[in-house]
Amino acid sequence: MRLETISFDGTKWSAGFPDLDSEQTLVLVFGASEFIDAQAPLGELRAAYPRSKLTGCSSAGEIHGTRVLDGTLSVAVAKFDHTPLALTFTTVKGSEHSFGAGEILARELAKPDLRSILILSEGLNVNGSELVRGVNSVVPSTVIVTGGLAGDGSRFKRTWVLRGGEASSNLVAAIGFYGDRVVIGHGSKGGWDKFGPERKVTKSKANVLYELDGSPALALYKKYLGDRASELPASGLLFPLSLRANADEDKSLVRTILAIDEENQSMTFAGDIPEGHLVQLMRANMDRLIGAATTAAEMTRAANDGGGDTLAVAISCVGRRLVLGERIEEETESALEVLPKGTKQVGFYSYGEISPYTIGSCDLHNQTMTLTTVTER
Repeated sequence: MRLETISFDGTKWSAGFPDLDSEQTLVLVFGASEFIDAQAPLGELRAAYPRSKLTGCSSAGEIHGTRVLDGTLSVAVAKFDHTPLALTFTTVKGSEHSFGAGEILARELAKPDLRSILILSEGLNVNGSELVRGVNSVVPSTVIVTGGLAGDGSRFKRTWVLRGGEASSNLVAAIGFYGDRVVIGHGSKGGWDKFGPERKVTKSKANVLYELDGSPALALYKKYLGDRASELPASGLLFPLSLRANADEDKSLVRTILAIDEENQSMTFAGDIPEGHLVQLMRANMDRLIGAATTAAEMTRAANDGGGDTLAVAISCVGRRLVLGERIEEETESALEVLPKGTKQVGFYSYGEISPYTIGSCDLHNQTMTLTTVTER
């Protein structure tokens, strides 16, 4: 595999386009949401790589190496020597279409030698839990599924996914990697601290939460936020929810808010909040957040057997960026320090991360640093 990374700073490209166009070339693009209104640089990429599998999505901050940037494009160009690739798309215009979208993508890619799927999804009009559930209903747990939901800073207004060199809303892209020469590593870790009582979800529908312990969920949440309640939904990123099925369940997922409904006193999350499940508020521990990025990178190394060039796709949550502030590049640095020497890292800050919890089928996560590494043996 030959691998190069380039970037666009809003005015010019950092370098010429690497001469790597082919049917087995993957071009990944992560960029600011405003490029949906100024798509000339995206068109230049399509013109430079007419045969390649080109896609990407909008972000709440672009990752390029160890840097976290805004208003830019971060691009990886990877030409595989032995790995067939496939790229497919579908539309998703609401939570109710999410499971079906996952099914469609997985069926398009499913073949006996499918090894991994990378998903880049619309970030707002989607239920990430249902999307990954649809994928899991088609492919076996031996297929590694990772990815994330597109971002739009802390605005929560619009996101895009790139198809055919054009950025559009309400799209989901999926890249399939095939054969026994591709090596995929994955790791996902949060690092948040739980606090306060654990409460039961007494009324919800899919990813909309109405009541906790019989009381309006939004009112209870605002009580904890205090003065910052007026900044919802963005301020909700500072206090995600830990979710588990019951008191005996060790596995917990993290959920963060996408929207609120004052009239119904409800909150919409990136993934499901099932009735009967238990939730608990979480808050940041700076050092543990940064340490979680190190742990996520360590988890990916189990798959890397010292092959050639390695691409690392880092997908971290916008909430982590808001909390870490000026320390944000410490988590991208921590990840890259652990990854194999010479690894090239690109990625984005997201509205949700897709990864196996540890092994097996994928889940929708929030507030994690999720890493996917790709190389060939």
